[in-house]
Amino acid sequence: MSLLSVRDLNMHFPVKEGILLRAQKFNRAVDGVSFDIQPGETLGLVGESGCGKSTLGRCISRLYRPTSGSIEFEGQDITNLKGKALMPFRQDIQMIFQDPMESLNSRHTVGDILAEPFVVQKIGDKQSRAKRVAELLDIVGLPARSASRYPFEFSGGQRQRIGIARAIALNPKLVICDEPVSALDVSIQSQILNLLVDLQKEFNLAYLFIAHDLAVVKHISDRIAIMYLGRIVEESIGDRIYREPKHPYTKSLISAIPIADPHQKAQRQVLTGDVPSPINPPSGCRFHPRCPQVMDQCKFESPNLRLMDERRIACHLEDG
Repeated sequence: MSLLSVRDLNMHFPVKEGILLRAQKFNRAVDGVSFDIQPGETLGLVGESGCGKSTLGRCISRLYRPTSGSIEFEGQDITNLKGKALMPFRQDIQMIFQDPMESLNSRHTVGDILAEPFVVQKIGDKQSRAKRVAELLDIVGLPARSASRYPFEFSGGQRQRIGIARAIALNPKLVICDEPVSALDVSIQSQILNLLVDLQKEFNLAYLFIAHDLAVVKHISDRIAIMYLGRIVEESIGDRIYREPKHPYTKSLISAIPIADPHQKAQRQVLTGDVPSPINPPSGCRFHPRCPQVMDQCKFESPNLRLMDERRIACHLEDG
């Protein structure tokens, strides 16, 4: 049984206009997304800014209540749970946010921040919580004395380690990593990625790893899903999607990855135009206005995400 099963998930935000501020249009941030995550597995979710990947993560963690579709965690539907009924799942599904400074309360000490999950869930007493805080700091590579300090006293990488410690405090089964290294220096990114890999092995964590850069998720993901304008357009095993990309959008993302060898010339596939608005998406295939291999069929008929040769792909070029 899958740890997480998402089926036809939609998150449409109303766009209010006019004097009466009525919802005349909808921002289709997530529009019919389906996928599974197994225990201990990492699914990398990649796409340009504005494609809906962060919104999808917030729906799964139930920070947002989806418009429609279903989210099942360990076989139980949590799509419409709220209040006390949702509390047990708050322990099992946690998030690491993109900007550690914004996600940590600057008025609280690190000790208070890491103890808060236990207070909310009514776990332990003051002494046991302090002991657990010290353990968490050690796990993420920070000294115990950090508990008495405030977030602004740490570097960006150290703050992200605090955010990771908070995410694993309640021993979750799934951690949603919302671009956890994009706000960090390149020299620090690898340290945080290695920490996440070590924690996954130690605690058998499953990750939904959200990023806009395929190079970042290459070494951490078991499978990779490519998202464009609210929909998944391709999904495959990590190594295979780099060796044999099928969707034109995936090919363009792969071609943008820098090559270490200065003597090897990159074969770039530069996309033209801007990402269309999710309020008024194109008819047919949503990628067709920017696709270098567009056909007439693409302009009018939306391709289904179909399983083909152990990968899922939504492209008319692969229909035949």
